[in-house]
Amino acid sequence: MTTSFAPLTVAIGDLVPHPANVRSNSPETYDPENIAHLKASIAILGLLQPLLVQKLDGKYAVLAGGRRHAALKELIADKASKGFTAKTKVDCRLVPDDCDVTTALSLAENITQAPMNAIDEFEAFARMMEVDGQTPETIAKTFGTTVAAVKGRLRYGLIHPDIRAAARGKVITLDTMKAFAEHPSQEAQREVFEALTKDGGYLQAYTVRQTLKSRGVQVSDDIGAFVREDYEARSGAVAADLLEEHSVLEDAALVETILLEKLGAAAEEARIKLGFAWADAMVRYDYATMADYGRVYPGPIEPDEAARKRIDEITAGLEKLQLEMENEGLEDGAYNALYERVDALEEEARDLQEAYSTEDLARAGVIASWSSGQVTLHVGLVRPEDTVKEEGKRGVSTSPTGEEAPDPGEISYPASLAEDLKTERAMALGAAMALHPEATLDLTLFKLVSDVLASGMSVTQAIKIDARKEYRNHAKMDEIDETSLAQVAAAHDVLDLSWLDDTRPPADQFAAFRALDAGEKAKLVAYATASTTQSCFARDPRRDSLMHAFEIEIMPDIRAHWTPNAALFNRFKKAWLLKILGEHLGLAQEAVTLASSSKKEIVAFCDKLFAEPFATLTDAQRAAVAAWCPPMMQTAGVAFDEAKPTAETPEPDSEVAQAA
Repeated sequence: MTTSFAPLTVAIGDLVPHPANVRSNSPETYDPENIAHLKASIAILGLLQPLLVQKLDGKYAVLAGGRRHAALKELIADKASKGFTAKTKVDCRLVPDDCDVTTALSLAENITQAPMNAIDEFEAFARMMEVDGQTPETIAKTFGTTVAAVKGRLRYGLIHPDIRAAARGKVITLDTMKAFAEHPSQEAQREVFEALTKDGGYLQAYTVRQTLKSRGVQVSDDIGAFVREDYEARSGAVAADLLEEHSVLEDAALVETILLEKLGAAAEEARIKLGFAWADAMVRYDYATMADYGRVYPGPIEPDEAARKRIDEITAGLEKLQLEMENEGLEDGAYNALYERVDALEEEARDLQEAYSTEDLARAGVIASWSSGQVTLHVGLVRPEDTVKEEGKRGVSTSPTGEEAPDPGEISYPASLAEDLKTERAMALGAAMALHPEATLDLTLFKLVSDVLASGMSVTQAIKIDARKEYRNHAKMDEIDETSLAQVAAAHDVLDLSWLDDTRPPADQFAAFRALDAGEKAKLVAYATASTTQSCFARDPRRDSLMHAFEIEIMPDIRAHWTPNAALFNRFKKAWLLKILGEHLGLAQEAVTLASSSKKEIVAFCDKLFAEPFATLTDAQRAAVAAWCPPMMQTAGVAFDEAKPTAETPEPDSEVAQAA
């Protein structure tokens, strides 16, 4: 019957309301505020659905589509709108004179009433900004929505066309499509999309976001804001977003380099000011890693005459400030300013009455790290090799246990590599937790209950029970072994998320959640807790016995969740690689053969060796390859040193050692 509604185009000026339109007697329906969204949509996308009209008295009366008709008239009246005049023609369908009006209206419900696709709306917002030069504020006013909502739509409308097409075709979900907006570069989006879909399978929003994080740092991130000026001065690539806060500093390695340089400069400035022996920097200060470091503190000294005079001045100033702070009429800003002055004067007074000893200054140092969006200084730290001195002689150092300090030629790990290995270890632990839901549920509930009911410090700081995913920083996230990512993704795929529906009230969602099977709840809690695991190395049983024991239980062997690959070996020196092959893995002959090869060739050999141990390996060599990882990556279980084939390890003066 729809074929009798012949298509035609009609000038907007020739359209009039139809007396049979059921909304014609509801003036509020056509209020400009009520049709603002529709007006903006038609201005960008055109009339997506034709009007249903009937010929009356030489005009075309709008039988269905009165609001669209009103929006068209508003566009004619709005001189800022382009391309809409009384002579502009729009698509219509003609209802024959002999057609029953009730039937026509019923058909109109099926023919002309179609909701706007979400992706269409995203693209419409983007075109309004790109083509018409509108701002988020003007778009928000036009659509009757918030600026924040407009900003969100703008980002999604600029996602790579191939990805938007995949969302339209239901190949990926709308949520997964939105995840690509984390990076404004369509080229980066396309590369990640192709890499993640090349083997087929279900693509998750979480995986997209994690992969894109390795492609740079947003300028709105605290680190991005901190390094941006220096980054741009070095011509670092910036992926510009329509909205400034979503722009990305694309060179993650350069960002980390600059951050470490600035942290190092801050540490050096503090070293000079305080008179310490050394300064260092690390992106994240890990207390477990630094557990073996000692610490020195300033002791009391007798101030000289000038210092005593200044102390008296400070004392008088503090008394005056305390009286000012007792004024109950002070506003918060004024009170806080006085408080900061008091704090500064008290610190100055302490400095005049305390000092580090000459001996402590000669062995202690400063480490600068990035914490809570700012540079944090850790002063008075003493390296393990400097904590005990043989026969009191400076420069001859031993470890805290009395053993000789490591040989300078031994493998050492730069701060940047150590930070990244901590990230990879946290990811592996997260995978293990997700795969052991019952144990992880017990841990989560125990921490939650203990932290609330017990007195004193938290039972562990290794996991966060505040429902926030841990941000995992890594210089080369897109190159690391993906075993743990795949395991977490698989754990996510089997979660029962039927209760998670934003369209339902929280109470209804909670009721649905409570109705889940206990096993399903355990999986959900385990997955959520796994997402909070922090970057760290093996737990110190003296400092965190709970997590130390828990890791032994669920992850005795990190190699079940992580495999060393080229991304790691590329960051090792050639001599280290030969040492690992010859001494740690018992591949003495291979190490000798590769000694004359380039580092690239050695890296490729190691990558293949660990990806799939060669059939020619002995049982001992195979066991060593299966167990090896950098020492700090070990959780507990069997250390790789115990698994290496000692019988085949060359002596220090062997040809392998000489080649290395």
